[in-house]
Amino acid sequence: MTSALSTYLDRLTTELSAAACTEIDDAAPQDAVLLDRGIIGSAEVAGEIPELSRLSGAREDHVGVALCGIDGEILGAGNGREHAFPVQSISKAFAYGAAIDLHGMEHVDSVVDEEPTGEEFNALSLDPHTKKPKNPLVNIGAIRTHAMLGAEQSERTQRLRAVLDAAAGHPLELHRETFEEELGTADRNLALAYMLRAAGSMEEDAAEVVGGYVEGCAVLTTVTDLAVMAATLASGGTNPLTGERVFSRVAARQVLSVMMTCGMYDNAGDWVSDVGLPAKSGVGGGIIAALPSRFGVASYAPQLDLHGNSVRGTLFFERFSADFALHLLDGVPPRDLHERAEELIRERHVVHGDDR
Repeated sequence: MTSALSTYLDRLTTELSAAACTEIDDAAPQDAVLLDRGIIGSAEVAGEIPELSRLSGAREDHVGVALCGIDGEILGAGNGREHAFPVQSISKAFAYGAAIDLHGMEHVDSVVDEEPTGEEFNALSLDPHTKKPKNPLVNIGAIRTHAMLGAEQSERTQRLRAVLDAAAGHPLELHRETFEEELGTADRNLALAYMLRAAGSMEEDAAEVVGGYVEGCAVLTTVTDLAVMAATLASGGTNPLTGERVFSRVAARQVLSVMMTCGMYDNAGDWVSDVGLPAKSGVGGGIIAALPSRFGVASYAPQLDLHGNSVRGTLFFERFSADFALHLLDGVPPRDLHERAEELIRERHVVHGDDR
């Protein structure tokens, strides 16, 4: 039997798949996509699928969303739900949690800060006084975080892959083609790693650390995998499907805290205002978010905006958060998803006069 929540997700993903970029003027429809979130068109609106994403089969029409409750219930919708795509920068959040559980919060905080930057994801974001990366969710911070995962490259890579697998609830595959392509064009990340060494902030071999970091980004996930991974964080670090403790509560809380303020790159301020959930994006088109103690949610749509965040994914979360009163700063309890979905279906039935 199809639930109201499933129907809601089906309808919303159908709406998102039809979204198009248009000039915003008095005649524009209310649901028009703003120019800085262009989906189809020119480089001016930055809405094309990155060529790197096409290596794993990304298509213009891919849209997928999934929810995973901390009780293990999973719901999903969209034609991109089953498509596997590289996790990309979403892996940074899980590497950060792994570093905290390996070394303790105090040590990790002494190496990588937790402050928003307002800068692009690949900026040279080092504090001029402490020489620490500003936060672990921009590239330079993620590179430094990855270096903390072990003494040798193999140990670091194995630990990160194990954490990603445990959070998803099953072994995840490496997309070799994406890995090799990114590693062959990793000049800027290598430069950031060498800057860490030059600043005295990292002793490990720069090329080896970047190689492991890039491998973690090239791991394949579906939007359902990402929802389970987000639910693992929402539950305080325990995978709701397997019951395995992936992170300590301290690590899970800290990861969500930094996701809230830094997870959406230089669009983090707008995200907190409009969505109000801790989240992390990746240039593969994925976004994860979590409502602590309730559920994890993820979206996949490969077109990116000027900030490197998924266009349709951002639209999904804005609508979803508003429809279900999920903003953590709203001052009202979040609605039960199933009950609220039934209300929304009834309301729109009355408005449209049909069963759309």
